[in-house]
Order: sequence, then C-alpha cells, then structure tokens
Amino acid sequence: MPSSSTNRVRRSYSRATLGAIALLLAGISWTSYSFIAGSSPPDHSGHTVAYTSQTCESKTREKRVAIIGAGSSGTSAAYYINKFRDPCQQTTITVYERAGYVGGRSTTVNVFDDPRSPVELGASIFVSVNRNLVAAAKEFGLTTENAGNDRPNESPETLGIWDGEKFVYTQSSGGYYWWNIAKLLWKYGLSPIRTQKLMKNTVGDFLKMYEAPYFPFASLSEVAYDLGLTAVTSVTGHQFLLQNSIQSPFSTDIIQASTRVNYAQNLGEIHGLESMVCMATDGAMAVKGGNWQIFDGMLKSSGAHLFLNTTVTEISRRRDGTYAVQSSSERETAGSEEQQIELYDTVIVAAPLQFSNIKLTPTPQHLPGAIPYVKLHVSLFASPHRLSPRAFNLPLESPVPEVILTTLSGGACTGGDNTAPTGFFSVSTLRTVTNPFTAPPQEEYLYKVFSPQSLNSTLISRLLGFPDPKTEASSIPKKHISWLYEKVWDSYPYLPPRVTFDDPLLDTNLWYTSGIESFISTMETSSLMGMNVARLITDDWMGAHMELTQHEL
Repeated sequence: MPSSSTNRVRRSYSRATLGAIALLLAGISWTSYSFIAGSSPPDHSGHTVAYTSQTCESKTREKRVAIIGAGSSGTSAAYYINKFRDPCQQTTITVYERAGYVGGRSTTVNVFDDPRSPVELGASIFVSVNRNLVAAAKEFGLTTENAGNDRPNESPETLGIWDGEKFVYTQSSGGYYWWNIAKLLWKYGLSPIRTQKLMKNTVGDFLKMYEAPYFPFASLSEVAYDLGLTAVTSVTGHQFLLQNSIQSPFSTDIIQASTRVNYAQNLGEIHGLESMVCMATDGAMAVKGGNWQIFDGMLKSSGAHLFLNTTVTEISRRRDGTYAVQSSSERETAGSEEQQIELYDTVIVAAPLQFSNIKLTPTPQHLPGAIPYVKLHVSLFASPHRLSPRAFNLPLESPVPEVILTTLSGGACTGGDNTAPTGFFSVSTLRTVTNPFTAPPQEEYLYKVFSPQSLNSTLISRLLGFPDPKTEASSIPKKHISWLYEKVWDSYPYLPPRVTFDDPLLDTNLWYTSGIESFISTMETSSLMGMNVARLITDDWMGAHMELTQHEL
C-alpha cells in the first residue's frame, strides 16, 4: 500500500415504439459515453460476509491490486472486485488518478464558479437499461432526473437538425407526441420502424455479453464474433443500414445527426454497431449534481485507497511475478513532486494506454496499438441572448429549436471536414441561470456547443445575433457572453469498421480495459469492461485457492 503523506490527496473508500424514434434525439448531450447494460446479467449480489476467523478457516494470502485511472472502468473494476471476490480473500485495492477528481470523462464545472450550479462537461446522460449505472445510482441513493428536464421550453420546437442551409427535421415540444410520429412516417416512410427493429435486434445481441456463457470474456474479438457483432462492426453505419433497407434521407437526416453529436463522425465513416448504439436513447437520465457521483460511490463501496493528482510513470514486472508501480504526486510545495514505488500482485490499466505515458517493463506479451481519438471542443457559456433565427435562415420572429444537431447537406454521409458547412456538431440550450454579477442579478441562458475547433467570436455572434467583435471567444464583452468555459477532450476513438479489438489481458496479472472503446465507447460499456476484468481476476484467484486446498487435502 502506498505510504501515507500529508502532501498527498488520499481518500479511503472502506419504450420500444415509434415514439422512441420521435424522441430519440431530444435531450442528447454527449450521449456517447452513456450506453446500456444487460437486462439479465449474472448475479451480482456480491459477497458480503466479513472475513473473520469463524467464517474463514483457510489461510489465503492478501491480494494487492493497483488500478490506474478513476474513470468508469477503473472505479467499476474496484467495485466489482470487492463484489466478486471470495469473502475470505483479503484484498487491498489502490487507485491512482492523475487528475484531481474521480470520474474521468464524466465531470462537472460550476457556472459562474458557483458550486450550487454544476453542469456536465463530459459524459452527460445514461439510459434506463444501463444496468450498472442505474443500479449503482440507486444503491448509492443518488437522485436522477430526465435529460433535458431543465430546458427553458420557450420555443415550440424542441429539436432541429440543421444542414447548414435549412432544418431538414424539427420536433415539436409539449403535447405534440403523435404529431411528431406522424411527421416522421410521412417524411421517411418505413425507415423509422425498420431502424427501431434493427436497433433492438443488434442491441439484443450485444446484451448477451452480460450473460453466461459469454460473460466473463477473455477475448473481446472472439465474443463479438460469436455473437455476430463483427458482421456489424465490419461495415460502416451507412452500409449496415442499406443492407437492412434503411436509406437516405432518414439515415442521413436522423441517424447521422446522432452519430455526429455522439461521436463527431459521419455515417459513412463510423462502424455499424456504434451507429446502432446512437439510436438506443430511450429513458435518458442524469444524476442530479453530476454523473461522476456514481463512480465516486463505487470507490467508496469498494474500500479502495484513492490517490488523486498522482501520475503512474512506470510498471515493472519483477522476477517473482509481482509488479512495481512507480508514481509521482504533486506536493503542496510548488514545482516539487513526491516519488513512490509500491508492489502489487495485479495491475489494471483503466485508461487509454497511449495517453498515459506509462513505461511498461518488460514489454508485455500483448501491447495495445495506438488508435486515433477525436479531439472534441466543448464550450459552455452563459448569455442574455437567445439563439438567433437569422443564424439558421429563418424569418426574424421565428422560433428557434432549443437543441440543434447537424448533418451534411445533400444527403452526404462522408466529408473531409465533418462540420462543413455548419461549423459545429451541436448547440444545446441547457437551462437558464442567474448572473450574480449584474445589478440586479438577471436570468440568462446556458449553452453547450460541441465543435472540432475552438469557438471564435464570429460563430458565437452569428448564433446569438450580436455584432461580431472579431476576437477570441474568451475576449467577447461580458454583456454578450458573461461566463465561458472551454475544454478539449480526447473524447472517444475514431470508429471505422474493424473486426478485432484489444483483449483485456496484456500479460500475466496485467490487465487493460480501454480495448472496448473501439468496439463501443460509452460510460456503461467501460463499466462493463471493468466488471469483466474484475470477474476474470477473482475467478483466477478462486481457481488458485481451490488448487491449493485440494493439494492440502
């Protein structure tokens, strides 16, 4: 266990109807890290027997586990190791996180620096069939609310899909449920019905990954092949939809808008499975105060030791099979660091290895290849201005949808510049906020924009209808933009067709969770891989214990 230090941050954590199509995109806000979990997974009630001399007569050596990364997969691994382990197997889990918070790409920032007004910066929603996330939120007593519940609802149009010239689709708010369905069927024929059926069948196959005999899986490539999912990942979303008689304009208007907001990729570039994932948005919800609380709760439940602001620099396998984990942590003294080396029986790298800068000695038997990730610019800002009709070629007094997604013009499904001619992937009016720096305090609108580059004053002023000051976004006068927060994420991989995926075992007792991101990149699937690795590890422990017991007999 890493030694204690006052200079370290340490915590001890001891419906399937047409309506689903009509509503599929309402409330989307980076759903890409938000997918699904199995409806009938293995029994995860866990072992809760305390290890005492009365219940545990056989001696077992303590297992020491290091987890690098406190995001969805890392915290899930810790949580499920504690759930799955034999009750007599004493285990110490240590989690290293180089950031100063738990949650990875699920985190919040405070509007106007007010902790009473958090807003999701990354992974924003999950859905009702997300077993791991939903169950954990319930277990930890977290309050969930419907995605988009706080929107101003000042426009009769909830959603619009913009191709740079016109809205190719709009969705009405309020009591227009059946009108939205009728509009879909009138414009797109049977394609919405076919898409709903195809999505259910594809997701149904995926859900088997949570069930025996597929769970746990030592090879992601093999289980994907056995379930017929490589036939979906081997083609683009556009090709997969054509194979199933789903054509443009529905595919390029609706489904492509979803792949763009979720993964910043067009339908002719992203593989078929992830395209189907984008359509599984029923029951979208979020944890009040931030989804990161799910992962924080997992750590608390696991009893893991957490080291924040701590970077793992090297993992070395020793002759006895253990691993030396070298780390450095920020100290209170500016510019100084504290170096640590600790020994572990098992190590889990729960973050994309290519961004970790971790040296692995010796090179493991299976080394995951580097894959390109999307650089997604997320901009949050507050303004007294509403979205301008002129920005979308509408008459001056026309209502503007509160959520605007984008697609390519002319029914295209590929393009070198993914955002041409729109300049952004999505613009969402999240809610109203109170600007405390005005006298008196005034209500303003909180916006969230996904884009491939940093926003500039030309784009923002066009969207909100004020004169362009021709400056950087951060220098726009406060009377127009009163608060701004910008973040660049390595948000998810580029997801072209492929049939092989990195397996979780890199070498003996050295595990990896991020291989699943090229398959499906979501909060829930990362949690699935964390759970899967935890089960493989604890099954291995139990097998070794059984062998020892039989030898003693």
